[in-house]
Amino acid sequence: MDFALTDEQRMIADTANAFFAEGATSARTRAAMDAGGLDRELWRAFCGELGLGGIAVPEARGGAGLGMVEFALVAMAAGERVAAIPLLGHIMATRAMRDDARAPLAACLAGDAIATAGEADGEVIADDSSVTAIADFVPHGAVADHLLLLDGGRGWRIALGGPGVTVEPRATMDATRPYARIALDRAPAHTIPPDAVRQARAAGLLCLAAEATGGTQAALDATVAYTLERQQFGRPIGSFQAIKHRLADRKVDLEQARSAIYWAACSLDEGTSDAGTAVHAAKAFCADAFTRMAADMLQLHGGIGFTWEHDTHLYFKRARAIAAMMGSSAWHREQVAAALLDRAA
Repeated sequence: MDFALTDEQRMIADTANAFFAEGATSARTRAAMDAGGLDRELWRAFCGELGLGGIAVPEARGGAGLGMVEFALVAMAAGERVAAIPLLGHIMATRAMRDDARAPLAACLAGDAIATAGEADGEVIADDSSVTAIADFVPHGAVADHLLLLDGGRGWRIALGGPGVTVEPRATMDATRPYARIALDRAPAHTIPPDAVRQARAAGLLCLAAEATGGTQAALDATVAYTLERQQFGRPIGSFQAIKHRLADRKVDLEQARSAIYWAACSLDEGTSDAGTAVHAAKAFCADAFTRMAADMLQLHGGIGFTWEHDTHLYFKRARAIAAMMGSSAWHREQVAAALLDRAA
């Protein structure tokens, strides 16, 4: 397996980084937080002007025809800026809809409609045309037009503007990615094939891992810069050995997280037998790396890091939210261990 990026992939990464550096500024993210957690203008530009909404969708279905490596590069760029866009639900839903001719894929890829995804909470009652269930903590659920409901190996696509749907916004820690509780009562639904469900869930885990890696990079860069400015005992705190060692450890975490992302993305693109293990490993390691880096960022910024005006809290809250989403790191490590033991047996 070749982990070296191609010239085209590097160009995609540079384009995405430049786009989010210009568009996903701190001021715009904070304005989006006050307006419900969605920068709709940025999302439309992402989908329309750049055409990145369909980055992992075949050209025959209106997408760019690229793969999960390219998507991971884009997700890392978005995570680096804590962009207030519905990328997580979008990649999961479009991954599941890409082979469904009846799905509203074109509107989602253009940014005219928003798709999200959520796990069923409790019992699901479904037949050929409707579903009764509850999905809690659905990302961008209050502004979404379509829901991909997952329940183990089963999945359904539901239009959230239809009958039998009740949406209740949730107040949670990470206001850059708001959540909602969605109750379905015999809501009209289209069944999603099991393979599409697996691909959607894997894409979501990869998205979270990539966002975490981008966030780790941004938090490390900001913290290193600040430790060279902050003075204590007449010298920059970055010159103290204990600070150097801590930041060096976080740099090692970052490089290992990046390797885990590329392994998982390449495995998904190539359909290798260890793709599931790679995705579980990436989610666990990248989420842990981001959590450690965000905590160090908060501590090393001192008093200013605890203020609302500083962006430290955006990264800390995003890190804590990612760590809790789609399974804890401990759970994902258990899946890796089980897979390895099964293989050895």
